[in-house]
Amino acid sequence: MFPAYLPLPAPPCAHPRVTLHSPLQWRKTGQPRRADGARDPKLRRPALSATPPDTTPEWIISEGLTGYAEALSFMEARVEAVARGEAREAIWLLEHPPLYTAGTSAKVRDLVDPDRFPVFDARRGGQYTYHGPGQRVAYIMLDLTKRGRDVHAFVLALENWMIATLAEFSITGEIRQGRVGVWVNRPDKAPLPDGTPREDKIAAIGIRLRKWVSFHGISINVEPELEHFSGIVPCGITGHGVTSLVDLGLPVSMEDLDVALMTTFARAFPEPGSAS
Repeated sequence: MFPAYLPLPAPPCAHPRVTLHSPLQWRKTGQPRRADGARDPKLRRPALSATPPDTTPEWIISEGLTGYAEALSFMEARVEAVARGEAREAIWLLEHPPLYTAGTSAKVRDLVDPDRFPVFDARRGGQYTYHGPGQRVAYIMLDLTKRGRDVHAFVLALENWMIATLAEFSITGEIRQGRVGVWVNRPDKAPLPDGTPREDKIAAIGIRLRKWVSFHGISINVEPELEHFSGIVPCGITGHGVTSLVDLGLPVSMEDLDVALMTTFARAFPEPGSAS
């Protein structure tokens, strides 16, 4: 069952204890208001688009820390509802308490400190990953039946979305062959013993599909405790480190990142049936 801070949704696949946001940031219900807070019938809400609102993904933002088991239960229920056509696609932004997750390719030897934090079998692609406060997790529940059923193109779109989001803060994120996630060059750090320039990982990706609906998703480090990553070999990759927006000297808040994610989403994921 869901605990008090993350209760089971009352209406089907709605989430009563999170903040629902439109990228345009306007009131979802009630009459528009003047600056002094009074209702003003002369004011009109801006039109979101020519597309009916229920065909766009629902943005869900949870405050505080969300338990991993509860998040997984919610995602699985939402995915089933999306697959049946009973719920909209959704992007869920949240933070977890400190924990490690093991993907389907995780190797036991890469769990360096198994007693440090709870370890969960995520049943997603990938290896070991850390989640914790200061890291924005974006769980992506999109219907690939409407988006081409191309898994490679979907993963590429996720990577491009993360790179475009980081670019909003003048960070150049890059993809590396054989290394999952998004990486940044660190010329301020000494190169590896073989002379390879040092790079740090700033964003991770791990996806699963069920009935062609995606779940799990991406994570971007805003200001997590980077030392917590030392309990695992992140994604099975040695020789390179982990960084965050704040570690790179950028005073970015979680709210700043959320705005950037919303702003860049449509570039990576145009509406089904629209021109790319």
